[in-house]
Parts: sequence; structure tokens; C-alpha cells
Amino acid sequence: MRHQDAGAPAAPLPGASGYRFALIVSRFNEKITHALCDGARAALSEAGAAAGDVEELNVPGAFELPQAARCAAETGRFDAIVCLGCVIRGETPHFEYISSAVAHGIMAASGETGVPIAFGVLTTDTEAQAEERAKPGRENKGWEAAAAAIEMARLFRALTERGRRR
Repeated sequence: MRHQDAGAPAAPLPGASGYRFALIVSRFNEKITHALCDGARAALSEAGAAAGDVEELNVPGAFELPQAARCAAETGRFDAIVCLGCVIRGETPHFEYISSAVAHGIMAASGETGVPIAFGVLTTDTEAQAEERAKPGRENKGWEAAAAAIEMARLFRALTERGRRR
């Protein structure tokens, strides 16, 4: 995939109408995760997803995101899932354990369920870094994760439909 030049206009999002999305949002670092969720909702809305086709599910912390994503995927109700969380480095190794477990758990859940699960989990050294990545606009990492989820949902549907035609 080719990367966009920094000053170039942003490409339009692919259409999300007719697709269902789950936003799984960690309550830990709530100020940040709510801003990520706002960004994800903005992207989905801009792409034409109906409000009724976007369901928000809340979990206590980032560690619970993969479990909830797997459960949501297994329902068969969603074309893609967006996991939104924030882990900020502290003075203990806890950051590394949680960050690694969440990343691996989300990837495993997606691979095992066959449902695209986008990674919108910030892993930063400071709260200021997290706030910068959760600002409104297209640089919001929730927005970016939702954009990836739309693209993957469309790809998975296209591949499934091609497979049925053969």
C-alpha cells in the first residue's frame, strides 16, 4: 500500500453503508478512549454507516478488549470490530505485559473468528502523547482504526462474494 504525502488531500473513505460495526471501548483512561470513540464514530458517519449499524460496547480496561472482540465477532452480527483503548507507560513492567497481550489477543481473535478487528489502542509514554493522538480529525487514531475496519469489512465481503461465484 502506498503512503499518502503529508500535504496531500486525504482520500475519501470507502462506503460503509450496509455494514455493521462494533466499537469496543475501554473505560480505563476514559477521557482518551471517549475521544478515540468520537473519532471512530466520525469516520463511520462520514463513510455513510447508519447510526443503528454501529454498536458501542464498553469494557473495564484494555486487557478485556480481545475477549470482548472475540465474543462480538462470534455473534455473527458485525462485519468488523474496532477496539479502542489507551495504555500509558508507568514505572513498572505492567505496560509491556498489557500492551503485548492486547495486541496479540486482538490479532488472534480476528484470525480465529474470520472477522476483521481493527487495533485502535494507544500505547504511549505520557498522557500528553495520548491526548495528541486522540484529537478530533483524521489523525485521531480512533478515526484511523475505523477507516481500516471499513476497508477490511469491504475486502472480506468482496472476497466472500467472489468465492461464492466460483
